[in-house]
Amino acid sequence: MPLTPLDIHNKEFGKGFRGYNEDEVNEFLDQIMKDLEILMKEKKELETNLKTSSEKVGHFTSLEETLHKSIVVAQEAAEEVRRNSQKEAKLIVKEAEKNADRIVNEALTKARRIAMEIEDLKKQSKVFRNRFKMLVEAQLDLINTDDWNHLMQYDVDTEAVDRISVTED
Repeated sequence: MPLTPLDIHNKEFGKGFRGYNEDEVNEFLDQIMKDLEILMKEKKELETNLKTSSEKVGHFTSLEETLHKSIVVAQEAAEEVRRNSQKEAKLIVKEAEKNADRIVNEALTKARRIAMEIEDLKKQSKVFRNRFKMLVEAQLDLINTDDWNHLMQYDVDTEAVDRISVTED
């Protein structure tokens, strides 16, 4: 067990023949006692500082671990967000491609239908043209027949017609 200043103060030495000078020994012991008191105060302050520093180091170590865990969680969350964003982007692209394919297919179907309608209208137009041409040719043939000339040869007695219409009245 270490000596305390009180132990030094209470220490008594036996007296012997031709021993040490008692005043010098007491003065030296007083000096040792004062120095030991100073050293013990410094030791106590250093222990208190060490305890405070250890608590701070523990706090900062805990804080460092918490920050490290937070960084890891943030990195994992960022990675998860990135993965989800990529998945969502792929889904959007697939949906857009699907819609584009549908729109193109609808447009092609519509274009084919319109092309078929155009061909049908061309055929109808040809048929109408041929029928109209035949009708016009038939009318021209009718005009060019000799029947018209034959009609012109008839003489109608207009006086006789007038007489008939007067007598009937």
